[in-house]
Amino acid sequence: MLHAQLFIDNRDVASSDGATFDCLNPVNGEVATVAAAASVDSALAAVNAATVAFGAWAAMLPQQRRALLDRAADLIVARSADFSAAMTAETGATAAWGSFNCQLAAGIFREAAALVTQIQGELPPSSRAGAIEMVVRQPAGVVLAFAPWNAPVLLAARAVAMPLACGNTVVLKGSELCPYTHRLLGEVLAEAGLPPGVLNVVLNAPADAANVVEALIRHPAVRRVNFTGSTRVGRSIAEIAARYLKRCLLELGGKAPLLVLDDADLDEAVKAAAFGAFFNQGQICMSTERIIVDRKVADAFVQRLADKALSLKAGLPDEPGCALGPMISAGAAERITALVQDAVGKGAELVTGGHARGSVMTATVVDHVTAAMRLYGEESFGPVVAVLRFDDVEEAISLANDSEYGLSAAVFGGDVLRALEVARRIESGICHINGPTVLDQAQIPFGGVKDSGYGRFGGRAAIDEFTELRWISIQRGAQQYPI
Repeated sequence: MLHAQLFIDNRDVASSDGATFDCLNPVNGEVATVAAAASVDSALAAVNAATVAFGAWAAMLPQQRRALLDRAADLIVARSADFSAAMTAETGATAAWGSFNCQLAAGIFREAAALVTQIQGELPPSSRAGAIEMVVRQPAGVVLAFAPWNAPVLLAARAVAMPLACGNTVVLKGSELCPYTHRLLGEVLAEAGLPPGVLNVVLNAPADAANVVEALIRHPAVRRVNFTGSTRVGRSIAEIAARYLKRCLLELGGKAPLLVLDDADLDEAVKAAAFGAFFNQGQICMSTERIIVDRKVADAFVQRLADKALSLKAGLPDEPGCALGPMISAGAAERITALVQDAVGKGAELVTGGHARGSVMTATVVDHVTAAMRLYGEESFGPVVAVLRFDDVEEAISLANDSEYGLSAAVFGGDVLRALEVARRIESGICHINGPTVLDQAQIPFGGVKDSGYGRFGGRAAIDEFTELRWISIQRGAQQYPI
């Protein structure tokens, strides 16, 4: 059994009232972690620590911050076994998914380190004689960051790395479903040399979330909020942030379409579709949830995809040869089963899969899905993909855009210029041509449109999210005023 305390000022701290909560293993239902359940007072103590640390961290030379972030990247890789073990215990993650998380998290820290010296302003021309106009970027203050359970190391790194690189201090609100994993990131960053208070980790019991979150956002030192998670919770975060006039970055749910045009390389499209739909059990915001395929090639494509899905063994994390591990809970698998049953009951064809054993579910392909079915529009967040067939490109684009979400998409076609024209008309923040919907690179802006959120993580775009843009001017000599 793991034990996770709050991580404040580079040390483990119990909640002020001594409260704890249990995080359960999704495979056997046993207690994986006993975690401190922050009271409002304890959560505010984390913000206060970040407030005290802000001045010195913001004033630190960029090269010094860069060295610390590079060191953090090295330590995440060095301790990947610890992170993977925690992820397996708390979320049922496979070792491959844990290692993948750590590698990408390290890359995020290295990219943030590289951007430390790229936080630049400008000297625009002045319309006043003898004046100098300066537009400068400065750290915003304390950043409140929310990280989810499904890619806990990767997405926690994304939530904190660029805010730290920009000179902010951070309070990371860890997920109730992986408290030890998120607390471990705080420990590793302290080991890398971050001064006390620069990164603090707050954990809370699910029942306390509303009070703790509002208290954190309300604190006057918190100047930025970033959240990765469901659209339902993200909307609530945005409403609270708006009430207190706090700028917010949201990366939310998705229902990613993958379009297969009639001239696509079907073998490549199948590989990308299977990876996008079933990697990490489909529990990724970018997961391929809808395959929109030209009717002329649909039968051949579906057969090949079914064969691929059948080859992907689903089982427990320690079973050899398992490509798919458990979902986050048996309840999540039951929800996917209900979506499949609803679709089949309304005329869809279950091509393969659809079987659940506790929290483990097989890779599932459902063909002939229509708008009358829940699987058409609801985010499944599981190892199931809906196949929709189209007769012309205009219909394909209409189907792709018939969603409240707009995070990631993909288009497969032999004529790349034609595929590009299709991609340009899809309503999504991200679209890949002849590549999977699941793709992330630390140096590239990442985010969605519509109900998938707003703002961008990644690359130079994140500098704007986590700095204040200020105008500072210098006047020289005698000035003339109208009064």
